Amino acid sequence: MARKNQTLGEFIIENQSEFQYSSGELSRLINSIRLAAKMVNHEVNKAGLVDITGSAGEINTQGEDQQKLDVLANDTFIRTLTNREIVCGIASEENDDFITIEGHKENHSNKYVVLMDPLDGSSNIDVNVSVGTIFSIYRRVTPVGTPVQLEDFLQPGNLQVAAGYIVYGTSTMLVYTTGHGVNGFTLNPALGTYYLSHPNMKFSEDGNIYSVNEGNYNHFPQGVKDYIKYCQQDEDDRPYTSRYIGSLVSDIHRNMIKGGIYMYPQSAKSPNGKLRLLYECNPMAFIAEQAGGTASDGHTRIMI
Repeated sequence: MARKNQTLGEFIIENQSEFQYSSGELSRLINSIRLAAKMVNHEVNKAGLVDITGSAGEINTQGEDQQKLDVLANDTFIRTLTNREIVCGIASEENDDFITIEGHKENHSNKYVVLMDPLDGSSNIDVNVSVGTIFSIYRRVTPVGTPVQLEDFLQPGNLQVAAGYIVYGTSTMLVYTTGHGVNGFTLNPALGTYYLSHPNMKFSEDGNIYSVNEGNYNHFPQGVKDYIKYCQQDEDDRPYTSRYIGSLVSDIHRNMIKGGIYMYPQSAKSPNGKLRLLYECNPMAFIAEQAGGTASDGHTRIMI
């Protein structure tokens, strides 16, 4: 039973039986993500004091301008997951290809792969707006004891064993699910410990927030335009109010707590949309469904 203010470590131990194929490996993996998040949080909090903001001068595999903190966060998570010898493979939004964990004779015996967006919304760091990390965990499908293959990472979202995000804001929170509800843990920076602050998170049924980049309105499909106009009805009977940060993690996190809908639709400029299925849509869909919400591509469920 989740107890408010219990530590993340205590929570993981008490709920380890909920992990399918429980062997302690997934618990150690969540603990490793916790450690990497604390390290990234420390660097994010130094932004503006040391030279870690701005462009890194490189373009990532998604065609985006890499920020210095993108590189730092990516390196931190990869190094932490690799050094603790917990996963057999890692795929990151910042890398051109997946990483096979090598160097130790038993690494290929590990069962899990991690997919991640190490620092979502990093372009906002220069102006002190909240950013985050998104992660998704799968059990490998290729034989244990062999190097991971592409099919280990290209699994449908409904096969995720865990997913979560970390939001680096006024306080730092780690929110995750293993398919048994969603729980949020807030970092006490004085102790370096995460405490359960938001047990059994659920979307509010009477939320009235809609979040979308209305700067792209003219490029949206007509159905999306019609819905936005519905949200913008006259003040007396307006059903929704607009809130948009521009950091996916921050927008989703706010709407989970306050209630509402987040949209990033296709447009004439991006006919297939811009959110990445593996690194963003699948993990956020898993979390949303576990919090009592739904996640759709506009036609069908995302996690199929």
